[in-house]
Order: sequence, then C-alpha cells, then structure tokens
Amino acid sequence: MKKFKLFNKFQWEQLAGIYRFILPYRWSFLIGMIGLVFSSLTLLSFPLISGELLDVAAGNESWLSNNISVIAFCLLGIFLIQSIFSFIRVYFFAQVNEKSSADIRIALYQKLITLPIAFYDRHRTGELLSRITSDISLLQNTFSVTLAEFLRQIATLLIGTIVIVSMAPKLTGFMFATFPLLIIAALFFGRYIRRLTKKTQDQLAESSTIVEETLQSIRAVKAFTSEVREVHRYRSAMDQVVSTALRAARYRGLFVSFIIFVLFGGIVVVLWYGASLVQQNTITIGDLISFVLYTTLIGGSIAGLGDLYGQIQRALGASERVLDILAEEPELTLPTVSSPPLPSDAIDGSIAIQNVSFSYPSRSDITVLNNISIQITSGEKVALVGHSGAGKSTLAQLLLRYYPFQKGDITIDGQPIQNYNFTQLRHHIGLVPQEVILFGGTIEENITYGNAHASFDQIKQAAQQANALDFIESFPDGFATVVGERGIQLSGGQRQRIAIARAILKNPAILILDEATSSLDAESEALVQEALERLMEGRTTIIIAHRLATIRKVDKIYVMKNGQVSESGTHQQLYQLDQDYRNLVELQMLS
Repeated sequence: MKKFKLFNKFQWEQLAGIYRFILPYRWSFLIGMIGLVFSSLTLLSFPLISGELLDVAAGNESWLSNNISVIAFCLLGIFLIQSIFSFIRVYFFAQVNEKSSADIRIALYQKLITLPIAFYDRHRTGELLSRITSDISLLQNTFSVTLAEFLRQIATLLIGTIVIVSMAPKLTGFMFATFPLLIIAALFFGRYIRRLTKKTQDQLAESSTIVEETLQSIRAVKAFTSEVREVHRYRSAMDQVVSTALRAARYRGLFVSFIIFVLFGGIVVVLWYGASLVQQNTITIGDLISFVLYTTLIGGSIAGLGDLYGQIQRALGASERVLDILAEEPELTLPTVSSPPLPSDAIDGSIAIQNVSFSYPSRSDITVLNNISIQITSGEKVALVGHSGAGKSTLAQLLLRYYPFQKGDITIDGQPIQNYNFTQLRHHIGLVPQEVILFGGTIEENITYGNAHASFDQIKQAAQQANALDFIESFPDGFATVVGERGIQLSGGQRQRIAIARAILKNPAILILDEATSSLDAESEALVQEALERLMEGRTTIIIAHRLATIRKVDKIYVMKNGQVSESGTHQQLYQLDQDYRNLVELQMLS
C-alpha cells in the first residue's frame, strides 16, 4: 500500500531550495518566530482565563483570583501583550519576506543574464518575464502570510491540544475522532490543487507572452489592423487561465467546506457530551466554556491549515519553475562578468575558421554550416555575401560563441576560441547589427554601453566619428535625450550611428558588421558608410552584406551558398569568374 505524506522528498527539496534564501535574514526570522510563538501563547491563554471568569461569577473558587474585575483586567492585559507580539511578528516577517523575495528575483535575473543564447531559443520572453514576476510574487506571499500563518496555526493546534487533553480527556477523545478524515482529505485535495495551480501558472506565463509580443510589435499589429485578433487571442488564453484556476478553487473550496463541516459538527457533539458532564458535576461550566473555546481555536487552526496547505502546494508549483531556471547551466559566472576586461591590444585579430560544421540546437536535423573554412589575417577586411539562409550571420554568432559548433576549429591569434572566456573574447569583438536595439535610457547611456568608464569627451568624440554629433546636438536635451523603448524615438539611420558610436567607444580588435546599412535610405546610408569606414580602420573586419557600396573596397569577398564557401576573391575577380556573385550584383543593380 502506498504511504501518504504531506510532502514528498522532492517537495521538501523544493522548499529547501527556495527557503535557503531566508538564511541571510535568519535573525529577523528568529525574532519574528518569537513574536509568533508568544502571540499564539497569549491568545491560547484567553479561553482558560475566560473560563475562570465564568467560574468565579458562578461562585466557584479560582486559582487566579476570586475578583471578576481582576480577571477582566487580566484578559485586557492578554490582548495588549498579544498585540505587541503580533506587531513584532508582522514587522520582522515582512522584512524577511521583502528581502528574500528581492534576493530570489536578483538571483533569477543573474542566472537569466548569464544563460546561453540556446536557452532563449527554447523559451519565449513573456514566459521568462512571468517567472520573475508572477511566480516570485506567489512565493513572496508564501514567505510572509502563508509561512507565518502556517506556523502559527500549527503552534495553536499543538498547544491547544495539550491543554484540552489535560483539562478534559473524555471530551478530547470526541474531537480527535474527526482527525483521520481531515488528514485523508488534505492528502487527496492537496495533490489536485498543486497540479492545477502549476497548470494555471504555466497558462498565465503563456498569456504574458502574448502581451509581451503584441506590445513589442504594436506597429505591425496596427498596420495589419489585428487589434481584434490579438484581443481574441489574449482573451482565449485568459479563459484557459480562469478555467484552470476555478477548478483549483473548486477543490480548495470543497476541502475547506468539508473541514468546516466535520470540525464544527464535531464541536456540536462535544457541546452535547460536555453538557451531560456538567449535569453530572464532572466538570464546571467554566471548564466546558474554556474547552469549547479551545476546540474552536483548534478547529479554526485545522481549517486554516487546509487552506494554507493548498497555498503552499501552489507555491511549490511556482518554486519548481523558478528552481528549474536556477538549475540551468550558465555560459559564464558572475565573477567573470564583473572582472576587468583585457585591453584591446591583447589580441591582433587574425581569425582561422577550419572545417566548421554547425546545426542549431533547436533544429539539429538541418545543417546550417557544412565543413566551411575561412582565413582572415589581422587588420584584413573581408565580406561574406550570399542569399538569405546561406549561413553568413550564423558564422558571426559562432565567432561570438553564442553557440557551440559540432565540428571543426575556430581560432583567434592561433588560440581556439574555447580557450578564451566569454567576457575576454566578446570584449575584443564589436558588433553593429542590421536591427539596432537601443535601451530605453538616454543617448549617452546607450553610447557608453560600449565603455562604461568613458569620459564625456570620449563619448562626444565617438559620436562625432560616427557622424552622430550633429543630430544629437540638435535635440534640446542633447546627449541626455531619452531614446524611448528600443530607440523608437530615433530614425533607423540615427539608431545605426548610435550603434557605431558605441562600437567606436568599445574600441574592439575585431569588428562584425551584420547588414549594417541594408535598411537605410541613400542619405542615411552615405553617412553611416562614412562612419563605418572610420570604424574599420586598423581592425579585423567581417562584413555581412550584399550592398556593393559596403563590400567593394574590402580585401577579400567570400561567396557563401548552402552553408559552404563557393568562391572567394576580390570584387573584380568574382564578378568575372563566379556566376553566383555576378547574379547577386546584377540583382542589386536591377533593384
């Protein structure tokens, strides 16, 4: 027969994995626990003193006092003491809650920021945002209200049970007869509640993904008049969330209702039996009232434990998803991230790509690069050209170690790139992409992303070299101009020149230009091209492009087709000898 447990080994490991974040605040937690214990003890003394008050009023002797006024003042004193300890409990548990939750969010963000690109290929951004917001919010509630209440109800149950056993053993037996039903119900309902809550959180993450994707692509949504479609898609996702959450609530409601009926039905039986004992002069009316009050407290504790147990099951579902991310293997560690970068002259920039083959982890059955070899000497400018899907950008991503390749070698200055740590390698490589993503801060903050320690004169000089100084100074706020989310306040050419200024300030030994001018108008392209030529001076440069203006002056052009190099040479050589290259050039001239 299967053995029932409130929490299995895996669940205990989950709780331990989350509650380890409490350890730095254990003293605050301990003070909160002291407040919890004493507030519970003072509350538990209320039924006992109340019984003494009734016994004295009925003319019986009391161990406390034979004056009802004195006993009444004792009751007021109990509530005063309890209010003080309750404040201590709430305040110190809140400290633990807020700080621990912040630590979990920071730990989760630190892990996310150090995970490899392949991880983000498998997970949608909205889903990850849900983990760091809604899941941790659920855990945050567990740290404060749920944890404190769960412990308080357990303390009330244990202490109250000891008191009533010593006070009236026969009556206690009646109350204990309901316990087996409660335990079985907790095990039965808790399993379903946890499963449904985990499903709810997963569906909520899916709905968050819809919102995140829609808001990021709001211009496309409006251009295609898809507002109704997106609202319907989000409503459908939320309907699933609500449906699953209501199923979980149904189980929780049935559980709580069942417990209340069993418990308070038991109290009715206890009152009936206790009344018969009073008639037999076995116990006093004060003892019976005290016992009933204790029974009510214990019953409320057990009923509360049922709901709290359900909430903890929900937190377990959230903690499982958070711990899954924390258990992911990062590509770099934080000491590596925060260590000072090597100077830019630490490498010369010669690159050798030898017999490299690669397939994306998410599409392992499709070979993107097939036994490709390229040699680039230090300071040389080469271009990679070819139709879309030929593998040009993939090669740049391998150079940045975004993905591990399955076969072959890539070396920089004769050293395999695996010998460089990620920060060291990427510090020496500058990237100017086709779609420039700027952060939502100021122009100055975006330029200094290439070098956080640069002086304002260096920032201004980089902007000037990138042909960006004129338009920056034309803004009322100059370098303090806020660019908006993803740089939406700037034009494509302006964003491109900000990216070039950022790369100039970084001063890399190797430069990758990934279709850097393909989406610009003629005027913006001329300004950007002039800035790029300044940026390429003295650097090993890989240009991924099909625009003649960009590649005509390079030292060597590699024509890529189906993940391989089909031909290489200068512009004139390839135009005369290579049909694929000639077709690319003629298509561009026609356009």
